[in-house]
Amino acid sequence: MKRRHLMAAITAMAAGTAPAIAAGPLQLRVWRDPNCGCCTAWQEHMLGAGFQVEDNLVTSLAPTRRILGIPSDLASCHAGLVNGYALEGHVPAEAVLHLLSTRPAGVRGLAVPAMPIGSPGMEVPGTPDDTYDVIAFGNGGGRGVFMRFRGNQRV
Repeated sequence: MKRRHLMAAITAMAAGTAPAIAAGPLQLRVWRDPNCGCCTAWQEHMLGAGFQVEDNLVTSLAPTRRILGIPSDLASCHAGLVNGYALEGHVPAEAVLHLLSTRPAGVRGLAVPAMPIGSPGMEVPGTPDDTYDVIAFGNGGGRGVFMRFRGNQRV
């Protein structure tokens, strides 16, 4: 994650335009299959961005997704929870920090459906990165494009 994005989040908090995220590391709870290597790589991406990760190994993600309110058609390979927001799949840390600093009305969480090549944890050397959307979803079923990335870079 780029330092300027973290600084923007801190500046917004100091100016009172965003709720305080948390003093110190952000707490990220993750639920994943114990045999998933890309989930571990995504957790490393989040750790590198300053998140503190609680890793929960489960045999089925379906109950967790129901509790978090993640739409089934947005499913990927792991689910998470940070500051009351649900996460699904390989959501870049930059998108999560933007969500936490802006707290848009009606948004329940973010998802990156499927497993795009080049998204955090899905890097494949020698293979071009996919361009993909980070989808914001709401409690009432609404959704829309929150951010767009190519690999780990916002476009």
